[in-house]
Amino acid sequence: MQPAGDPGPPEEAEDMWHTYNLLQAGDSLRASTIRKVTTESSTGSVGSNRVRTTLTICVQNIDFDSQACQLRVKGINIQENQYVKMGAYHTIELEPNRKFTLAKKQWDSIVLERIEQACDPAFNADVAAVIMQDGLAHICLVTSSMTLLRAKIETSIPRKRRGNCSQHEKALEKFYEQVMQGIIRHINFEVVKVVLVASPGFVREQFFCEFLFLRAVKQDLKTILENRGKFLQVHSSSGHKHSLTEVLCDPVVTARLADTKAASEIKALGDFYKMLQNEPERAIKHVERANEALAIDTLLVTDELFRHQDVATRSRYVKLVDGVRENGGAVRIFSSLHVSGEQLNQLTGVAAILRFPVADLSGDESSSGED
Repeated sequence: MQPAGDPGPPEEAEDMWHTYNLLQAGDSLRASTIRKVTTESSTGSVGSNRVRTTLTICVQNIDFDSQACQLRVKGINIQENQYVKMGAYHTIELEPNRKFTLAKKQWDSIVLERIEQACDPAFNADVAAVIMQDGLAHICLVTSSMTLLRAKIETSIPRKRRGNCSQHEKALEKFYEQVMQGIIRHINFEVVKVVLVASPGFVREQFFCEFLFLRAVKQDLKTILENRGKFLQVHSSSGHKHSLTEVLCDPVVTARLADTKAASEIKALGDFYKMLQNEPERAIKHVERANEALAIDTLLVTDELFRHQDVATRSRYVKLVDGVRENGGAVRIFSSLHVSGEQLNQLTGVAAILRFPVADLSGDESSSGED
């Protein structure tokens, strides 16, 4: 069974992430692939060569390489083929701009929503972030589904010495130059609306005001000069990637990113933590029983739960999502590759903000799989 319409092949990194979330064990996948074939000549000599053929496999294992944006899907051949026997194992590699056909026994609401999201042009990597401290910087692209680390720049910065700061200043200038080149290389300003420059102390001001734009003027770097208004300086506690979570929660940042899905996910998680601190009885992890009481205002759940190998477990979470929506609640599905999803996974991957407190939800923790 296949959904109607042809959304076309995956075109970019986020499409591959969506594909990874669509694939499940037991699905049927048909795609062009390379197979090593052994042949025997009339003289009895044996040789091997690689041939391109189209195979249909029953999916067993899926591996996603987020840096290479490549999927390796292992399964068994389920259609006659001149090169591959029925039941033989094969691994199909999927990558951007390579067509494939996916068939499922059941297309549930989560899968259909994922397809709709993947086909929506509004879901793009329109936020970039440079998280930095002296000698360390992470350049990231933030999409609705992923936090893509595009570059990590790490270098040793000697301490300032009394009467001699030249080594410190030379190392710092070299570091700033590497960060600037990383920004030019990895940030597509035709798509990106905002570039967050975050750091502790005055590092961001020194880089932004005293180096980046002075160097851009000196070298006539139009990419930087024409997009100056897209840069936003904010505080972070460190230059490590995990500091991006606090940066995205900054009120100034959330206001600037109000029209992006990434910001709405961060806000929902921030609301949960705020309620957990102020009204713990209204922010709970015992979500199934709360849903039965029609008490859920917003359900927070990571997409990792929908990739569960056990069909019954996956169906349980699909049913929970459908139930919350039927009862008028909102559902936020977080990507496990997004900093917000990583944080939610620490809460076991599912949580909820309640409309009203519900008594005795924590009475029998052993009976709830989310506890």
